Order: sequence, then structure tokens, then C-alpha cells
Amino acid sequence: MALSDPRWHDGAVEDALSARNWYAKRSAMAARGFLLSLESAIDAVVEAPLRWPKARHGCRRHVFPNQYPFTLVYRLLDEDTVQIVAVVHQKRPPEYWHDR
Repeated sequence: MALSDPRWHDGAVEDALSARNWYAKRSAMAARGFLLSLESAIDAVVEAPLRWPKARHGCRRHVFPNQYPFTLVYRLLDEDTVQIVAVVHQKRPPEYWHDR
């Protein structure tokens, strides 16, 4: 079940930009790698959104499969729409995004 482009929660956009900016201050290549990893995670979720089990608040989690310690938190708004809820650094307290 491949879906259309995901919708982004404003907080998730902030998460992604903050992470990208953090990497960019250290290395343009690292920032580019982060964005490629994020894109890969989004592609995987859009291609097969039911692959990952439901967790809290009806959301699902896809852990980035490489050196970037992030988890993509998303939910299905309907059968055709994924919403990206958070781009969570794995060392950050997991509850910070729960009010989204």
C-alpha cells in the first residue's frame, strides 16, 4: 500500500530542521547524510506504513537504519495519509512530542 507524500506536523518540521542544522554546524556531509537518512525513512514508511507496530498515542516508530540515532514517529490519518509527528533523537526524553 504505497501512499502519497506525508503531511508534517509543525513540531516534526522543527525537529528535522534542528537536527539538520546541528549536523551542518559540524559537517556539510553529515548534514547531507542526515537528510538522506530522513528521506529513506520517510520513503520506507510511505511505501509500507503498517510494517511497524503501533506504539503510544496510535503512532508508529521507524528507527533510522544507519549511523544517525533518530526515530521517525508517524501515524496514519486515514488509509491514504501518513503524518510525520516527530523526528526524535534517541537520547531525548521520548515524551516530549506526546502533545502533538
